[in-house]
Amino acid sequence: MSEIPKDLLYTETHEWVAIEDGIATCGITDFAQDQLGDIVYVELPEAGSAVGAGEVCGVIESVKAASDLYAPVSGEVVEVNQDLTDAPELINKDPYGDGWLFRVKMSDPSETDALLDAARYEQFVVEES
Repeated sequence: MSEIPKDLLYTETHEWVAIEDGIATCGITDFAQDQLGDIVYVELPEAGSAVGAGEVCGVIESVKAASDLYAPVSGEVVEVNQDLTDAPELINKDPYGDGWLFRVKMSDPSETDALLDAARYEQFVVEES
């Protein structure tokens, strides 16, 4: 079973969110990176751009496929993980740490109510497999 940290929130499109002081740090789950295989390229939203919850905001390409990246929450992108430009494999090595993707200043914190907690995400992954 993939690693599913208990302190994060999740989407059914396999993104994770860590929220601190109204800023959501976003990435893809261990399950997602495992399904994709070796990640070779990421296209992330630009800092300063607006993203909407559930909307496509980027692309992750692996040796197997290209996969859309969805924003888990709405708001303004305040930071993008520049390390991934030269080292997209960080997502495979450390999806919940150095492989984070971007940070969003949330415009509607209540949107997190629609996200899954770790137990519900784990159940979702089991049912999907």
